Order: sequence, then structure tokens, then C-alpha cells
Amino acid sequence: MTEPAGGGLLDSLRRMLATLLALAATRLELVTTELEEEMHRLARLLLWSVASLLAASLALLLGAVTIIVACWDSYRLAAAGGLTLLFTVAALVGWWVVRRQLRERPPLLAATRQELAHDQNAIVGGSSALRRDGAPHTGPGEGL
Repeated sequence: MTEPAGGGLLDSLRRMLATLLALAATRLELVTTELEEEMHRLARLLLWSVASLLAASLALLLGAVTIIVACWDSYRLAAAGGLTLLFTVAALVGWWVVRRQLRERPPLLAATRQELAHDQNAIVGGSSALRRDGAPHTGPGEGL
């Protein structure tokens, strides 16, 4: 008696398990990469938020000093007003950067979700699934 040429059911299951493990490892790597990117984005956002709050605090403090100095000699008012204006502009720029970054951030784990949806479509759809480049799957030897 001869054994089947394909190596049997056990070999087929081993290859399928190896493929699934490789797929899971790739997806896990993608998740960790996206989480690292999100941590860097949050760190920048926190830094700009702190800088903006510091500038706003200094603007309020210098605004109060400007009002007090307004009662004194005329040259002190221009200096205090200029510094107040400088820190107010810095606070507004920081606020604008934080707002823009919050609006433009991609959804958390977007690429991972997209790849998992692609995998699900490939498993459920079978032969009608698309390759990563958008072209339809071709059979062995087709499209060569």
C-alpha cells in the first residue's frame, strides 16, 4: 500500500497551524507598532498641552502685572503689555496645535482593524477575496 502524495491530513493541519501562527504574529506586530505610534502621539499632545497651559498662566500673571504697572511710569506699561501679548500668542498657538492634533488623529488601531477585516473577508469569501494589491486572486499558473 502507498501513502497519499500530499503528506496526509496531519501534515496539512501542521502547515495550516503554521500559517495561522505566522498570521497572528504579523497582526500582533502591527498592533504593537500602532500602540507605540499612539504613545508617541499622546506624549506630543501632552507636551503641547503643558506648554500651552504654562503660557496661558504666564499671560494671566503678566496681565495682572500690566494692570498694576499701568498706574506707574509710562515705559513699564509697554514692556509688561508686550510680554503679556507674547505669552498670550504662545498660549493660542499651543491651543491651536493641540486642537488640530486631536482632530487629525487616526482611530486607534485602524490599520490592525483593516487587516483583520481583510483576513475575515479572505476566509469567508474564499476564492472571491482580493489580494493585498487589490487584484483578484488567480489560480495556480494563472496570470503568469
